[in-house]
Formats: sequence, C-alpha cells, structure tokens
Amino acid sequence: MIKIGNRSIGENCPVFIIAEAGVNHNGDVGLAKRLIKVAYEAGADAVKFQTFKANKLVSSRAPHGDYRSTGVDIKLIEKLELSLQHYIELTEYCQELNIVFLATPFDFGSVNLLEKLSAMAYKVSSSDLTNIPLLKHIASKQVPILLSTGMAYLREIEEAVSTLSNVMHEDITKLPVVLMHCVSHFPAPMNEINLSAIKTLRNTFKLPVGYSDHTKGIEAAMAAVVMGACVIEKHYTLNNNFPGPDHKSSIEPDELNFLVESIRNIETALGDGIKRPAQCEISTIPINRKSLVAACDIKAGQTISKNMLEIKRPGTGIAPRYYDLIIGKKAIVDIPEDEVITWEMFLGGAQMLVEH
Repeated sequence: MIKIGNRSIGENCPVFIIAEAGVNHNGDVGLAKRLIKVAYEAGADAVKFQTFKANKLVSSRAPHGDYRSTGVDIKLIEKLELSLQHYIELTEYCQELNIVFLATPFDFGSVNLLEKLSAMAYKVSSSDLTNIPLLKHIASKQVPILLSTGMAYLREIEEAVSTLSNVMHEDITKLPVVLMHCVSHFPAPMNEINLSAIKTLRNTFKLPVGYSDHTKGIEAAMAAVVMGACVIEKHYTLNNNFPGPDHKSSIEPDELNFLVESIRNIETALGDGIKRPAQCEISTIPINRKSLVAACDIKAGQTISKNMLEIKRPGTGIAPRYYDLIIGKKAIVDIPEDEVITWEMFLGGAQMLVEH
C-alpha cells in the first residue's frame, strides 16, 4: 500500500481518482483554480497539472508544427507555462479544499520546483519513461511515484523500475511506485487500449497498477477499475471548445462527476470476492427456494414413496437435496396434501438431519 497525503493506494483501498487538468488552464492561474474547484466538487482525490519550461522541453531547432501531431510547437508551449508563484497559489488552494495537488515534471528544474512545494508524489509522463537521468533525479526525492507506461515495451518498463529501485534502495515489490497503464494517443482508439495489460503489469512487477485514460468518454476508465486498476487518471476541461491542445480530448465537468460517481459505485459492487448469500438475500432464501411438499394426503404410519412428493416453494421445509433420504421413511403425523414437509413429521427426523 502506498500513501499520498492522507490517501492510501493499493489493493483493498478506494480507487485513487486523479482529475488531470494538465495544461487545460491555458496559462491562466484563475482558470487553473476553477479546474481545481471542479475536480473537488466532482469528488476526485487529486488534481494534476504539468510543470515545465518550454526551452527545457523542446529544442529550438526542432521542426515546428501542430502540437498534437509533433509535440514541438514551442510558442504554444511557452503560453502554457505557470510560474512558481502560480503553483504556490494552486497548492494552497488545493490544501484549502483538501484535494491532493499533483504535477508531472518534465525537466530537472520542474522536479526541484515541485520539491519546493513539498510535493506529495511525482507523476512521470510516458514520454519520460526512458529518460533515465530524470527518473534518477525524481527517485532521489524519495516520495511516491506514478509512472506512466505509454509507448513502452515491457523491457523498457523493467529498466525504469530497476532504476527507481536502485536509487530508492528498495526491493522492486516494495517501491512506493504505481505503474500507470497508458496508450499515448489522443484520443486512444478503443481497440488498441489493451486493458488486459493492467493484469500483466501487476503480475510482472507485483506493484499497484493504475490506468491513465486517453479514450473518448469514460467507459474505458470504468472498465479499468473492474480490471483491478487502483488509480484512474482522466483529462478534463471546463469546455471542449476552449482553445488549446488538450481540450478536445478531455471530458467536461458533468462527465467527470459521472465518472467519479460510477467508479465509486463499481468499487462498491466489486465487493470482497467471497461467495456467500448477500445480506439482502437472507430474507428471500425461504421465499424463493423450494421444499418437499405432500403430493397427496399422507396418513400417519404411511411409508413415503416418490409419488407422494412434489417440490414447491416456499423453502421453509425439508430441502430438495434430501429427497432420496425421505423416500422409504414413515410419517408419524397426518400430512395434508400440498403441506410443506418438515423433519418433525418423521421419527428421528432431527437425527436424520444431523447425520446427513
């Protein structure tokens, strides 16, 4: 089990729901605060942003183009930066609302900025899974890590996890790390999100596994909970029509509300896995199950034969499983037709029940 703030993450814990604000604040701290309020009102456990410096994220010599297709529109990225003072305001606002502040740092300076903010955890982007120097720097802070695994082969995840293990001086299975299954495409097609990989990651690394969802809608995120994801991350926005790279592929507040509510319902419905009658079924057992019933009038002293028995509701008498045991036994009382048959109607009936 991993602790982020006062939230516990892992098996038998409530799903940790991250509302991914990302860069949907458009560089406006006021809009960022509105996003935090929406996440809080939806019941999310955490709200997450992205910290970076454009000149540390993208080479100035990289060919420019559409951000979503090339990831290198440096002028756009510069507009999405927030300052240290902005992040101080956002973390204080999160504390006021009692929602966890998280961020994904994309460079060394951003890691250090989050350290100044007393970050409770670090989220590592799929794009930095193979960035071993950055992983080492983040691991040196000795706080929980959410490690996204989009675009990765299993061997690359193994290298990343081993790196974290070596720096944090912890056995892999005891690392304060959540592996986040992810498909790094916006939107990710349903036929390629491979939710079964959640089980693969959990079985391979023996670590908690979550899911960062980039599909349209919320079905995949809900299905991931059923697959055992203990963390769900989903991009959201105040309005899909806002300008910016991620608004179109994000859900709006009403969908975020429904997602959180649905996840809470699903995790409640999953239960503990022990097969037994549900508490609400106890009173229906005698109503819905069946008993042995007299098919005709049976006189005291008569030997019970098959043609004297039927099986009907309610289940307040001898259960049908004892059908063969009752055949050949003598009734000690008159049993009217259609009467539910009980053990007391036979000599030594209680003892028969004990013996069988």
